[in-house]
Amino acid sequence: LERLNPAAAAIREKTGLVLSPHYGASKLRWCLDNVPAVQRAARSNDLAAGPLASFLLSRLLEEKPVMADPANASRTLLFDPETLDWSQPLLDVFGVARGCLPRCVPTRHGYGHLPVGRRRIALAACTGDQSAAAFAFGPPRESLALVNVGTGAFVQRVAPAGVRLPNGILLSVLRSDAGGAMRSHEGTVNGAGSAIDWLAEHVAIDIARALPALTVPPDADPPLFMNGVGGLGAPFWKPDFPVEFIGSGDDLQLLAAVVESIVFLLSINLEAMRDVAALERVVISGGLARCDYLCQALADANGLVVERYALQEATARGIAFLAAGEPADWIVPDIERSFAPATNRALAARYTRWRSEMAQRGAVA
Repeated sequence: LERLNPAAAAIREKTGLVLSPHYGASKLRWCLDNVPAVQRAARSNDLAAGPLASFLLSRLLEEKPVMADPANASRTLLFDPETLDWSQPLLDVFGVARGCLPRCVPTRHGYGHLPVGRRRIALAACTGDQSAAAFAFGPPRESLALVNVGTGAFVQRVAPAGVRLPNGILLSVLRSDAGGAMRSHEGTVNGAGSAIDWLAEHVAIDIARALPALTVPPDADPPLFMNGVGGLGAPFWKPDFPVEFIGSGDDLQLLAAVVESIVFLLSINLEAMRDVAALERVVISGGLARCDYLCQALADANGLVVERYALQEATARGIAFLAAGEPADWIVPDIERSFAPATNRALAARYTRWRSEMAQRGAVA
């Protein structure tokens, strides 16, 4: 990847991604250079390489197809989200032969049949987890930010027509069909649930019990958490970043600091998206969305209403919506709770200090 740095801007322009070892192209290139079995398969035209989803489709379905849906293909650094196919210029950059890659197909497609007992179930749709989650509550809208907070956290919005891709934010394909494609702007936070798991190894409290009841009084002063768990994703893209507290506190204050760091990282991504087009509200889902303080702090930090639906399994519900053909009569679950933004000067001050500390450590959005 260091050798490809001169092409980084062109790769960003073509793919909507950053040049990063997170994606598959550099891993495939390494295998072609270093793994004898891969080299032999490539020479004999027996090599198939692609996203994990393509491998699963081939192994699980009776027809053993070699296909790639647009959401997963768009995370390889080899895919053009405008043409919805592999990009020959990118294949040339990485030295990958088109013949070893899966056939690119739409999100909703006749992928094949899944044997389940004595039944053959037609697989009607395939996509990535975050792309599916965007459809959990019906067709997503440009004015809505979708936040899914699990092991990692993701912020998505439908890409508004005619606006530039925000700095540090990724371009993704939410879904494609015969009528075209719906694309999204996406921000990623690596240290969400994984940061909570990291903290659990360093404190004595039962975090599963403490999270739902977490509160931070206005006069409290929890430390700041430099959340480098898993490296920094969007919009910083720093794979190596310190994991440390600035200041001290009891175990509950440390938990509050980690939760606020997740809020701050999400907020940086929301700010980048709002720089190119306004947002009206946030819909939050995922396991950590059960933490009321996280939801309220996210509302306060961004001045946006945050809505939490009663149903949290956004990914499973979204792929069901797509597999069903995006029905107009899709039933949307009730909003369990709406968090209206409030003035929180102490949180705002900590956010400002956190940004300053991040910048001093080289994390500049």
